[in-house]
Amino acid sequence: MNSTVASVSSNDVYSFTKPNRDSVTLLTGLGVEGDVHAGVTVKHRSRVAQDPTQPNLRQVHLIHQELFAELRQAGFEVSPGDLGENITTAGIDLLGLPVGTLLRLGDEAVVEVTGLRNPCLQIDTFQAGLLKQVVGRADDGTIVRKAGIMSVVRTGGVVRPGDVIKAVLPVGPHRPLERV
Repeated sequence: MNSTVASVSSNDVYSFTKPNRDSVTLLTGLGVEGDVHAGVTVKHRSRVAQDPTQPNLRQVHLIHQELFAELRQAGFEVSPGDLGENITTAGIDLLGLPVGTLLRLGDEAVVEVTGLRNPCLQIDTFQAGLLKQVVGRADDGTIVRKAGIMSVVRTGGVVRPGDVIKAVLPVGPHRPLERV
């Protein structure tokens, strides 16, 4: 199966969800043009409160659309942009990628995977009980986060639904994703 961009979303105001767009423009070192979370330093409110000088490792949020089918089976209705992601993907195991993976999105844009999204309680405000569906525990007790991955923009460019996604794994031992 080819990996593709299923949907793109952005919002210029703080809101849990992000409206779908015909395209988004990624800006090198910043994130999605016009998105409230774009910037060199952190923009997420709780992280700004802790230390506003932290580097922004969450410039672009990606979620796999296969998660939406899983959530539907559990009785939840979630669509692209609903969980605040910028890019919804199809056909790529985002959660299985190692830190440092480069994702070429379309003809120009490249993002570098920095880690897992750490979902917060706002998800339950969006739909009660949803947090337990996207954060759970494996049989060995480790926490499993399924609400997507975070990345930084290495090469800017326009990203549209239907664009092909190509993953380039980092050299050397692969580090598993951790929350960022």
